[in-house]
Amino acid sequence: MELPVVDLSSYLGFSGREAASPLGAEEFSGQPGTDLLDSCREVSRILRETGALLVKDPRCSAQDNDRFIDMMETYFEMPDDFKRLQQRPNLHYQVGVTPEGVEVPRSLVDEEMQEKLNAMPREYKPHTPKGPDHKWRYMWRAGPRPSNTRFKELNSEPVIPQGFPEWKEIMDSWGYKMISTVEVVAEMAAIGFGLPRDAFTSLMKQGPHLLAPTGSDLSCYNEEGTIFAGYHYDLNFLTIHGRSRFPGLYIWLRNGEKVAVKVPLGCLLIQTGKQIEWLTAGECIAGMHEVVVTSKTRDAIKVAKEQNRSLWRVSSTLFAHITSDAELKPLGRFAESSLASNYPAIPAGEYVEQELSVINLKGKKGFS
Repeated sequence: MELPVVDLSSYLGFSGREAASPLGAEEFSGQPGTDLLDSCREVSRILRETGALLVKDPRCSAQDNDRFIDMMETYFEMPDDFKRLQQRPNLHYQVGVTPEGVEVPRSLVDEEMQEKLNAMPREYKPHTPKGPDHKWRYMWRAGPRPSNTRFKELNSEPVIPQGFPEWKEIMDSWGYKMISTVEVVAEMAAIGFGLPRDAFTSLMKQGPHLLAPTGSDLSCYNEEGTIFAGYHYDLNFLTIHGRSRFPGLYIWLRNGEKVAVKVPLGCLLIQTGKQIEWLTAGECIAGMHEVVVTSKTRDAIKVAKEQNRSLWRVSSTLFAHITSDAELKPLGRFAESSLASNYPAIPAGEYVEQELSVINLKGKKGFS
């Protein structure tokens, strides 16, 4: 199965946002026509049924993604001792670098999830992690933060490595553009679900959004079946990725089917996180996924060697969050759902801290 691609151009034209301008929902008040309503319903349907969506946003070019990945490849190729200067374990690794061997997949520590895995048909089972993931990650805050918040550690100042004069500009630019894309998808999904257009985006303002690229060294870890990100869900609202130079991502559809994801050139991948599951009372569920070395990964490694390119697999990932002090609870018609009681009201920052403590990121280990 190939995920359908939704072109955001028509909605951008309707909303007057042909240029990236995060959180601009208040700038227009028109009603979408029939074709746009159909597109919005398609976005909500795909998120509900698959937990993943491919989009084409003309404001985010393949060149933007390449520029970002080029810089991150250079960074991840630096000596480990240099990279460790940017780690901040006292801030739960929510800014700066998270070294390889720190992030632990949820499926390694969650007994309920392990029971579900054991019940899966063999052809749909994920790879079984034996320990922490073989990947580094860099957390860079994207967008403004609130001046007053109960959750200061989730809204900390960014860390800039020495020797990268272009770092802030590239990180801010790519993060800004990806947040803009998430906001458009969030608006379209809200309309498709029959909610006010700003039902989700109003809760995203000044959220602890994190540009969080990962780096895995394929010169060391290249055996088929090697796990870079063990089977897990994301705890945030929506996750967005640019196209990686090395394949290996699998997702699980709502019906339990396992699907290898191919992101076309110039497209972005959106995945549902736990916060949208909360806001929709389970109408959307947090999408399960993993990243492993496959035969196609090994083919890409061979080509990269022939072309003398970097052998670091970089993901250009951004975690879009609900603002920490906002209340997570089922919205609109979802509050009347028979499943709403499974999603009691809780401040988003408190929910995130609970998730991090379960998977021990508040100690020495982390999450993927």
